[in-house]
Amino acid sequence: MQNLEKDPVFEQQVQKLHRLTVYARWLFVGLLWILIAPICLWNLREEIYLWRQYFTWVAVRYALYFNPLATLGLAFCIGMTVAVLVWQSRNILFGLPKRDREHLEKLVFHIREQGTTHPLWKWIQ
Repeated sequence: MQNLEKDPVFEQQVQKLHRLTVYARWLFVGLLWILIAPICLWNLREEIYLWRQYFTWVAVRYALYFNPLATLGLAFCIGMTVAVLVWQSRNILFGLPKRDREHLEKLVFHIREQGTTHPLWKWIQ
């Protein structure tokens, strides 16, 4: 494994796999906002109508309290978005942690061993 770390092709494949991971996480967040958030907002449509007329934080609190599924769905969308933002910001500001880097290297090594039959083979080549 030590010899592979100095291989520029291996390094490039690790970077491609990391980029693919970033894209996959943002795709997941985007799908959450496209699929779950509109349903949750639709369930809150009457409350949103009232908010537009007389907005108070108490009205927001009661609307969210009495619509737990809509609240849970919106909280999940917001939570996943914040989690991906924090994860990507950490990687940009401080670099990829050693544990994550080793995981990506092991995965690239596994993909190389399996060859063209691995589903991610064409994505890292």
